[in-house]
Amino acid sequence: MASLPLDARTYLSTHLTEDAVDAMTGTRATVGHVHLQVGDLAAAERFYVDALGFRTTLRAPGALFVSAGGYHHHLAVNTWNSLGAGPRASTLGLGEVAITVPTREEVDAVAARLRERGLAVADDGATVRTQDPWLNSIAVTVG
Repeated sequence: MASLPLDARTYLSTHLTEDAVDAMTGTRATVGHVHLQVGDLAAAERFYVDALGFRTTLRAPGALFVSAGGYHHHLAVNTWNSLGAGPRASTLGLGEVAITVPTREEVDAVAARLRERGLAVADDGATVRTQDPWLNSIAVTVG
């Protein structure tokens, strides 16, 4: 997993066409994987690995990469700009991180692990919602 430089101006001038912008208007964005800034890697590991059930795929200085099903990573957390940070302001960051799993049994297993750890869980029968230690909203549902 290399970190290579990206010429943002060239990328945008090549890919951000008027047709591309028109196609996005009024649609909801879907991202294949996310990187979240967190205040503490050990707390992030307890939440994302122990409670949610991801597997650690890589530890790097100030970062933890996790996945399901053997993929290189679906989610990464890092402290590169946020070491020691507490909960984020509700006006900052993603609205919600949606995690899809193959079966309702897996959703139920996530909910059980969250409850075992004393974490708040909302379950409407289709989606289990919770928050990580930095108040990022997490939704787990069958995909």
